[in-house]
Amino acid sequence: MAESSYVISYDIGTTGNKTCLFEISKGFRLIASSMREYGLQVLENGGAEQNPDEWWQGLTETTGEVLGAAGLDASEIRGISFCSQMQGLVLVNSEGKALRPAMSYMDQRAGSEKAASVGHGLQIQGMNIIKLLKNLHISGAAPVSVKDPVWKYKWVQKHEPDIFASCHKWLDVKEYLIARCTERFVMTEDSAFASFLYDSRKGKNRWSRSLCRTYGISYDHLPDVVQSTDAVGTLTERAAAELGLTTDCLVFGGGGDATLIGVGAGAVDKGDTHIYSGTSGWVSTVSDRRVIDVDHMLAAVIGAEKGRFNYFGELETSGKCLEWVRDHLALDEIDIYLKKQRVSEGPEAVRKSLYDHMCESLAETPSGSGGVIFTPWLHGNRCPFEDSSVRGMFFNISLDTGKRKLIRAVIEGIAYHTRWMLEASASKLPVSDTIRFVGGGALNPLVCRIMADVTGHRIETVENPQNAGSVGAAVCCGIGLGLIPDFDSVKDFIPSSAVYDPDPSVREIHNRNYKVFKRLYKSNRKNYRLLNQG
Repeated sequence: MAESSYVISYDIGTTGNKTCLFEISKGFRLIASSMREYGLQVLENGGAEQNPDEWWQGLTETTGEVLGAAGLDASEIRGISFCSQMQGLVLVNSEGKALRPAMSYMDQRAGSEKAASVGHGLQIQGMNIIKLLKNLHISGAAPVSVKDPVWKYKWVQKHEPDIFASCHKWLDVKEYLIARCTERFVMTEDSAFASFLYDSRKGKNRWSRSLCRTYGISYDHLPDVVQSTDAVGTLTERAAAELGLTTDCLVFGGGGDATLIGVGAGAVDKGDTHIYSGTSGWVSTVSDRRVIDVDHMLAAVIGAEKGRFNYFGELETSGKCLEWVRDHLALDEIDIYLKKQRVSEGPEAVRKSLYDHMCESLAETPSGSGGVIFTPWLHGNRCPFEDSSVRGMFFNISLDTGKRKLIRAVIEGIAYHTRWMLEASASKLPVSDTIRFVGGGALNPLVCRIMADVTGHRIETVENPQNAGSVGAAVCCGIGLGLIPDFDSVKDFIPSSAVYDPDPSVREIHNRNYKVFKRLYKSNRKNYRLLNQG
């Protein structure tokens, strides 16, 4: 490529949008970035909602900022794309206006709707076995979690019939934003798969009318399906004016975070495994075939590259646990501020410095946290077990337990759960010996070392690991514009920036704690249900 090209990617997360402007030439270079936070309303009935207008506002405010910081004219931006949270539900009318707040992937209020549809007869994982097998045959996965989009859709249908009657299309998070950009209603193939209404069998690749009939879903509510690298259209005059871009700017499909973060991590070859720790967390291994493990809640999600899947298991709250420990334990312990300020509302640089200081304060705290174990299940859990009532705990506190041990136990607890997901994944599909670690959790060397020590794998990080999703979205632009040959080329210019090998001297300590960690759920699941259901 003789000249540089510029693209913008939007990473629409649970707590905020990060807008990144990239230069694509012989590689990726981050030119400028800007962040906007927005709210997440957690309701007493298990609901979790967001205002879609706040997503759009985040885009409009940050686009001008990155253009200004880079000193570029809007006409120089050739394309935009998205990496977003998945399995949300945004119901829109024929004009693309959201009819109600978006239901987040964290929303778990539709238990009765799920039970009414599949909670009868012979069951596996709380789902009627006949419907389960049908779903696995057609889709390659099934809506066994109360948080899956099918049940959110059914909840609105039952509890908000007037709103439901006005529904024109069912969209996911980035698809709502694509509609505002182009006035086209589409869904990328990975998001369609995550609805579990998509026929992913070889040669099919379309919405399944049969599954729609099974669950009472209106086929007309489902949008057209596109690929991650497809140009959906150009910006409308209104969208271009609001974003500060031009009507020549192409809008590409992009993908979900579970799809594109692995791309941005450089884990694109068959057998490559990556770990992500953001608000949520997961493990994922690239596969060339559909794989499913219903017992451990693992499934092969359609990837951005045609014919590739991401064998995927999720932890509901990963980095969110670090946010919790920062706000409720770290501030008092490390005395960053003389005043009791809400650092979570401050700028990103302030929060990052607090995370760094928090981890540095743990340097003298021994591995294993003195036998204290934390379970990172602050909002239920999905893999390797599905339970919306499970919660976090500190186990084995004694008189000599201080906050530093508690804080380290939180980091180790996230790593223990990650190891559990890796082992569950490896039972059906081998994970790679060297694992790429990305997300905000990978910014600090201590967290990376703990991840290596606990999992027993060599851990690699990349430059700016918190931007892996943005890089993945930029890749979609690059391939769509013909600037990058294909996904296989991506790995060549996303090298590792640091490597962490497991410390054999602490292996025995972590093996002991890990053994207890896995027992805690089985020993307490009845107590969780007693306290948190009903």
